Parts: sequence; C-alpha cells; structure tokens
Amino acid sequence: MKQFRTTVIRAGLEALYFSGAHLLLRPIFAGIGAVFMLHHVGPARCEAFQPNRHLAVTPDFLRAMLMHLRALDIDIISMDEAHRRLTERNFTRRFACFTADDGYRDNRDFALPVMREFGAPLTVYITSDFAEGCGRLWWVALERVIAAAPTIEAPIDGTMTRLDTSTAPAKQAAFNRMHGWLRALPGEREMQAEISALCARYCVDEGGIARELCMSWDELRAFAKDPLVTIGAHTVTHCNLAKQSETMASFELATSRARIEDALQRPALHLAYPYGDRAAAGQREFALARSIGFRTAVTTRPGMLFPESADHLTALQRVSLNGNFQEARLLPVLTSGAATAVWNGFRRIDAA
Repeated sequence: MKQFRTTVIRAGLEALYFSGAHLLLRPIFAGIGAVFMLHHVGPARCEAFQPNRHLAVTPDFLRAMLMHLRALDIDIISMDEAHRRLTERNFTRRFACFTADDGYRDNRDFALPVMREFGAPLTVYITSDFAEGCGRLWWVALERVIAAAPTIEAPIDGTMTRLDTSTAPAKQAAFNRMHGWLRALPGEREMQAEISALCARYCVDEGGIARELCMSWDELRAFAKDPLVTIGAHTVTHCNLAKQSETMASFELATSRARIEDALQRPALHLAYPYGDRAAAGQREFALARSIGFRTAVTTRPGMLFPESADHLTALQRVSLNGNFQEARLLPVLTSGAATAVWNGFRRIDAA
C-alpha cells in the first residue's frame, strides 16, 4: 500500500508538471504561504532498503528549494513572524516557513548551514524524551530489525507470522505490513511492547537510537543560540495523542513545553503533533494546544496557508519535503499549491 501510494503521488506530481496545470492552479491554490516540513537532512544513503527514505532529503535539495523561493520573491520567515502575520491578517506578501520534526542531529550539521546561506529561519520541534536520550524511535528500530534479519517472526493481529526479509523488496513489504500493524494497535504501550520484543529478539539496541540520532539538551542549548533557530515542542514521548486520554494528552503537550523551557531557558510557543495526520490529531488536540498556550501548532495534513488559516492556528497544514520526490523540476509544483489542492479535493482548509 505504501509503495502504491508513493507511485500515485509521483504520477500526480509528474502529471501536474508536464501538463502545466500547476501554473493554471497557482493563482487559486498557492495561498498566502506555506509551512514546509522536514525530518532528516543529510547525504543520500546507498542502501537498497530504506523504508524511512521519505523522511530524509539532501542538503542540495533543501538548497534548491530555498533558491526557488528566493526566485519567486517569497519571504522566508520564522514561525513567530508567521503567527504575527496571520493574527494581524497581513497578507501583502507570500511567505514560507521551514520546520523540522523530532530534533535530529543532522538538522544542526546539514540543514542549518544551508539555512545560513540564505539567512532563512528554521523551527525544530523537539521530542523531549529524545533529547533526554531515553526516547524510542520505533520506526527506526523496526527498520534496523528488518535490515539485519533474513526472516522475521511477529504476532501480527494475534497470530505469530513469519515474514521473508531476505531481499530488499521483501524487506520493504515486511516493513510496510508491520508498520501498518503497529500503528493500528490500541495504544502506545502495546506498540512499544511489540517493538521492544522485536529488538530483544533480533539484537537491536533500541535504547541507543535516540542518543545516536538526536541532539541532547547540551547540544540543543548551543543550537538554540543561533538567531535563525526556534525550538518548538513535539510532545514528551512522540505518542499518538488521539489515542491518549485527555489527561495524558494534555500532560504530553504541557510537559514537553515545560521541559524545553526549563532546559533551554527560552519560550517554546510552537508545536508539531507527532504523526500529525487525522488519526493522530483532531479537534480535541487542536483545542488542547490552544488551552496550553501554543501560538501555533502544525499537522502533517497537506496544504498551503490561506487567509482562513488565521482561524485555525493550532491546525496548520504543511507541505512535506519528501525524500521520495527530490527532483528539482517538481519544486514549482510543490510551491504552486496544485498538488495539495488535488490531494485535498480542492479544499483550501483541512482543520476538521
């Protein structure tokens, strides 16, 4: 299913580009701006099996996007400035914001140097347990389990199932199946128990992944001093908030903000919902973010910003810079709003 979805998205992007439809749709759907979403930024990897490839772009692709936005005379601004323009309803100039989720060390090592070339701000949303070195990046752990084994056994849907993982295509198919199974489990506790059992069975150091990939508080303190950097919150544990009780969801949001502010001695006024799709963030979560005092909160629902976005500051849509689609010719499609408009059935706002 994941591969099919990627194929469909690519076909749609290519169709918009080669038909020129994005040029016709731009005046209607480019909106007043966009919040671009990143995760990893770094050199391309060479492994055939990269199930989390969509989460990583190269510095060259990021640079190409920034050059493209400059050529379009679009302001590249911070989330604080975006909040100001939205609340003041100042829409005289189009703008773009760049955001990165989770707090990966490569944001410092590879993304920030590119942003400095353009004087472009970057907001990085921190999962506080990752900064503590005790968080669980289960999607990375799952990749490493499958990468290391020729076969995998897992109790999928209650039945112990053996999956072939002897080739790169077989590994990808196994990852897709297990990823869907894990996301569908009733809660974070059940999912984490299954991942921990897999890591123990296949000798993957689950606990070391956050320390390996994510910035520590000491590193974040230095990183946050850069005038281009804003640190936002991404919960304590990177849980699916919609699966939590209201009390626990509120705790995840408020405590993540408090921990960041205590560790970095600066306000954390912006939020990104983990996973961020309809299954993970909805009206309850949007209201909780407002009540806790976040100025903005971003989802992973695809879309540009429009004047109406000012009425949905804790349900802002984003445009993913996806590692599966790093061709420079697609940049005008991504900034035209055409692709997200088609994906959303030509709705401008998806905040329900």
